[in-house]
Amino acid sequence: MAFIDEVLQKPSYGWMDAQGSLIKPTIHQLFSEAFSRINIFKSKKNWISLISWFMAICMLPFFFFFLFDFLSWKWVIVLTLYAMIVMSTHGTIWLHRFCTHKSYRFSNKIWRIITQNLVIKTFPEEIYVVSHHVHHVKSDQPGDPYNPRGGFMYCMLSDVNHQSISRDLSKEKYERIRHFMEHTGVALNSYNQYQTWGSVSRPSYVIGMWLLNWTAWYAIFYVIGGHALACCCFSGAFLWFVLVRAFNYTGHGKGKDKHVAGIDFDHSNLSINQTRPGIFSGEWHNNHHLYPGSARAGFLPYQLDLAWIYIYSLFKLGMVSSYKDSKKEFLNRYYTKRP
Repeated sequence: MAFIDEVLQKPSYGWMDAQGSLIKPTIHQLFSEAFSRINIFKSKKNWISLISWFMAICMLPFFFFFLFDFLSWKWVIVLTLYAMIVMSTHGTIWLHRFCTHKSYRFSNKIWRIITQNLVIKTFPEEIYVVSHHVHHVKSDQPGDPYNPRGGFMYCMLSDVNHQSISRDLSKEKYERIRHFMEHTGVALNSYNQYQTWGSVSRPSYVIGMWLLNWTAWYAIFYVIGGHALACCCFSGAFLWFVLVRAFNYTGHGKGKDKHVAGIDFDHSNLSINQTRPGIFSGEWHNNHHLYPGSARAGFLPYQLDLAWIYIYSLFKLGMVSSYKDSKKEFLNRYYTKRP
């Protein structure tokens, strides 16, 4: 078995059948798996899955206060901009291009810490990073943690059902997975600690950073615009937290081949370039699958890339020491050779 096939904890319904075809679980199976994975009383190794949903639950009071005390068109606009642009772009900058693909380097860890905490924290880096490496190797195939062929809810529940690391890794294999996270600054478990907690990240670090981040951001928003702005932005973070789970369903054609000639150049997977995610967060997804290590994914003139603008601005200011940019290679290999 290849190493990449052993990285993630296999769901109870499995990845594929004896013929190698994707197992598409029922809605009942998906929810049963989810509640089993967040059951901290069953095993404390479930903490990493539980904390993801627990953060969402803790956002609900802010959302209810927003709905019942502060709802207005002004705050709805602010909420939408914070969720769809600020949170979304930050996810591309931090979780996607830096934490997962190491497409740029910071000149000093202080800029890394600032970038990490530019927005309200929603889930641990580990949940995104490790599973995303598997996604790129096995895109749209059995074992892809958010395989769109599994259906909408397969993707929506993937953070708890499919994105935790295996619990029975050897020391050598654990160290290889740990390497995925070493550059992020997240406090990581030793192999002995992993055997206790079942995760790469230390629980004390994840919980501590979460509390500090939320305390700081609520205070900042309160000073700027009172409880209304604070509840509005926390509600926006909650909205993004929910909607981002749908991206790898829609961003991979809902499990169908929806490539468009002259727009999508990578046909080795189902990823597509969509205008809204591209404009709002720099997530030109088909381009990204072509060049996952590139700090820029908006290669064509109309493809605005806000994440790249942030990274390049930090580079010009000396806060980013280096980056990878595959635009020239893309244009030479694909765009200029169009008939």
